[in-house]
Amino acid sequence: MTPVSSHSPHGQSPLRTVQVLGGGNAASSAHVRSLAAGLVARGVKVTVCAPYEADRAYDFSGIGADHVHVPRSSDPVSVAALRAACANADLVHAHGLHASFRTALALSGRRVRTPLVVTWHDRAHADGARAHMLRVLERRVVKAATVVLGTTSALVDRARLTGARDARLAAVALPGPRRPREPDDPDRRRPKVRAELGAIGRPLLMAVGSLERHRGYDVLLDAARAWRRLDPVPLVVIAGEGPLRGELQGRIEEEGLPVRLVGRRDDITDLLAAADLALLPSRWEARSVLAQEALHARVPLVATDAGGIPELVGDAAELVPYGDARALADSVVRLLGDRERRELLADRGARQAATWPTEDETVAQVLSVYDELTQPQPLP
Repeated sequence: MTPVSSHSPHGQSPLRTVQVLGGGNAASSAHVRSLAAGLVARGVKVTVCAPYEADRAYDFSGIGADHVHVPRSSDPVSVAALRAACANADLVHAHGLHASFRTALALSGRRVRTPLVVTWHDRAHADGARAHMLRVLERRVVKAATVVLGTTSALVDRARLTGARDARLAAVALPGPRRPREPDDPDRRRPKVRAELGAIGRPLLMAVGSLERHRGYDVLLDAARAWRRLDPVPLVVIAGEGPLRGELQGRIEEEGLPVRLVGRRDDITDLLAAADLALLPSRWEARSVLAQEALHARVPLVATDAGGIPELVGDAAELVPYGDARALADSVVRLLGDRERRELLADRGARQAATWPTEDETVAQVLSVYDELTQPQPLP
């Protein structure tokens, strides 16, 4: 990344931007950190509005951005804090539905209209009355946004159907590790991880993500019943935390399933590198971090044919219908018994990963949108 002393579409002072993050998920938080670092390196002044815990986890201040604490709430105090932080901004960029809604409230009623860019990283998941409320928030957000960036074509289409004036496909990179890893021999590290997880002499199947309904872990447990008849029995490890932990753990114990819940982990790269297969049984995903990391790591992936997954992985994964436990189980059994197919998917995964945007390309695209929205328009 080549630093630039000052990026100024106005030819006067550096562009002043505010990035608004609602505390959000790991993918959007890592994206904001990567984006902020790239913008700062190009001479853009960046303020990140996010809860204290987000700054502690992602150290926005450490890459040269200013951090302003804004709680994950739409109460008047939070909106007022956000309004004050955006007072002198040339452009505001909000990430995620709830952060975007708060930002729309904060920018409303201003005499001078500040361009608002909104990135939809994923779709909000809810049922019943809450789903209706989320649709109302979506309409309010797209009405206020100057440009909506969607991380998948499906999200771009959804924004347009909801009423967005300008919706575009966003370039979003998988950010690299924030700290260099200690040098280690991967051939030595892999057996250590497998031993820790209890996967010595048996296949290791890895799933990662919050323990929530839309992740499809109930389907994964259904599929795990079929794997009990294999010899050796594969071990399914699920890394993540969430409200369904008790329900899932109860099923695992009651049915004697070969599944371990290991909670939230910060060594996902090592876990994936030790796995024989990665599993993604979700009802809907946008640019799944697990899918991206699996393909980067040359780990064969079995995923649902839903959301942005087909667009993301192309022919580099085995895709099965969502909710079809038999199809998931059968696909895993076939792959475990077909070394050539696993090697083919590993090769395809590496090629597919090479087509995804880099962090530099992501920053460049966003900056081109910023320039478009902040440069003085020529007189007719």
